[in-house]
Amino acid sequence: MHRSYALAITAITVTTVLLCAGCYSIRPSAGAGQTSFAGPRKIVPADVALPRGYAIEAVATGLTFPTGITFDNEGTPVIVESGYSYGEVFTEPRLLRIEANGTPRVLAHGDQDGPWTGVTFHNGAFFVAAGDVRGGGKILRIDANGQTAIAVDGLPSHGDHHTNGPVIGPDGWLYFAQGTATNSGVVGEDNAQFGWLSRYPDFHDIPGADITLVGINFESANPLAGKDAGKVMTGAFLPFGTRSQPGQVIKGRVKCGGSVLRVRPEGGEPELVAWGFRNPFGLAFSVAGKLFVTENGFDDRGSRPVWGAPDFLWEITPGAWYGWPDFVGGDPITEDRYRPPGKPALKFLLAQHPGEPPKPKAIFAVHSSADGFDFSRNEAFGHVGEAFVALFGDEAPATGKVLAPVGCRVVRVNVNHGEIEDFAVNRGGKAGPASFVGGGGLERPVAARFSPDGTALYVVDFGVMLHDKEGAKPRPGTGVIWRITRRK
Repeated sequence: MHRSYALAITAITVTTVLLCAGCYSIRPSAGAGQTSFAGPRKIVPADVALPRGYAIEAVATGLTFPTGITFDNEGTPVIVESGYSYGEVFTEPRLLRIEANGTPRVLAHGDQDGPWTGVTFHNGAFFVAAGDVRGGGKILRIDANGQTAIAVDGLPSHGDHHTNGPVIGPDGWLYFAQGTATNSGVVGEDNAQFGWLSRYPDFHDIPGADITLVGINFESANPLAGKDAGKVMTGAFLPFGTRSQPGQVIKGRVKCGGSVLRVRPEGGEPELVAWGFRNPFGLAFSVAGKLFVTENGFDDRGSRPVWGAPDFLWEITPGAWYGWPDFVGGDPITEDRYRPPGKPALKFLLAQHPGEPPKPKAIFAVHSSADGFDFSRNEAFGHVGEAFVALFGDEAPATGKVLAPVGCRVVRVNVNHGEIEDFAVNRGGKAGPASFVGGGGLERPVAARFSPDGTALYVVDFGVMLHDKEGAKPRPGTGVIWRITRRK
């Protein structure tokens, strides 16, 4: 059952493109969400394939958009329900304690400030990443009585990607991440389809240091002015419809997009740890105390589409710049392999780059959506020192066409040499979520976290997420928390 998933998919993709470039253009997209779902969701643990000696069970079902998990002082799992999903679906964000019988008990709820994308527990309090697409990103501190305070606010979370994490480091600081406003540095029509451009027409990407622009501008229709409006030109790191000029300087901020930041748990002004990511989603510290982050790579969409960009696992070096929006995993975006079929070659947006981006520790398949993860620390579970990563899966066709579903599984990663192996994947002859392949297995794994003693891996399954040409169609009430253990 073990397969080098990302490497195999990458090899197949490259071979297919080289041998039959025209096939990709003429075949329709067949992504993980491009199917039908009548409901209710079936839950059949036996439909999930695991390595020999491991078992899986569902410990909570019927959840709406769960995204993260942690554990309280008693080792009981506590999860967050997002309160928001792509597709512009708003529900109530909630912090839920999962009781022994699987019943969720509400500890706290949000105030229309979704998406809540992750949670951690430290010194008797829960820390929640609240993306708040309507009010701006925050890190919330929620005490045992459900009282909520703000540890950090004013984060640039109105756009495509949100405030993510958080996790407590060995140094006692709270680390979290902030995604970018756009796919590749330029506000365009796709951002109207994501829903936020009409809410915040002046919002745009914010760098982590002063940058100088080349001055390239991109033409697009103007969805803010109606169907018959003329075209507009937009430059990088600027509001929609605003041209850039050669040599124009954009001021950097600590609270920037595409960044990893840290703050004291008691709150205060955050510090910038590293930047130059697109959507840094999952954060975890290794057994050796090193910070690692998953990054969702570029999509083939918008005014500056990028083709064939994978997802990454990074080891974080404080002060480093990781390449967005001009590099893909340390490689220049100008390389021909990132040029969408039938479109011009990509050009740099920045006149000078803030540094030389490093190389990732692991490379996931294109459109995997590598999200929340954790490191094994207990020999009783096995694979100590390896990262277990939840792959949400592709969101085709909005993010780019795929010929078969990608992701929708949990993989393990040896961070020393980058090898990726399947760990939990639906049974059957084809890949994809249960709604696509049939059965009652995994849908959309979005986070993986070990229990405090390290003997059980909990997998947060967001639930059914369908897609069509109009966008995402998430299904409330289909989320699941799975638990994977090793038989004695």
